[in-house]
Amino acid sequence: MIIDLLSGAVIVVGVVFFTAGTIGLIRFPDTRSRLHALTKADNIGLALVLIGVALQVGSGSTAVLLLIAWVLVLGAASVSAQTLAGVEADNSSEVASAGSGESA
Repeated sequence: MIIDLLSGAVIVVGVVFFTAGTIGLIRFPDTRSRLHALTKADNIGLALVLIGVALQVGSGSTAVLLLIAWVLVLGAASVSAQTLAGVEADNSSEVASAGSGESA
């Protein structure tokens, strides 16, 4: 009973983090701010949801698999955010140089 309540509470808090990341994605003005809000909130939200699921399942091997999944998502999120930020920086420098009449 206590584990069920704790698991549910942790999952709800994780969903709140997902919601905050989504709101940040919609509300922030530039790409880097959006990426920051999305990656930080979603990684914490996913960790909390997976902890809640691991508590609910109660199996050590399943908890290890969930941990591996979380680590893979952390790696993928950081690489994709870095790539998107780099592309955005390249595009903004091209726009700035085109506006000033310089060639890149």
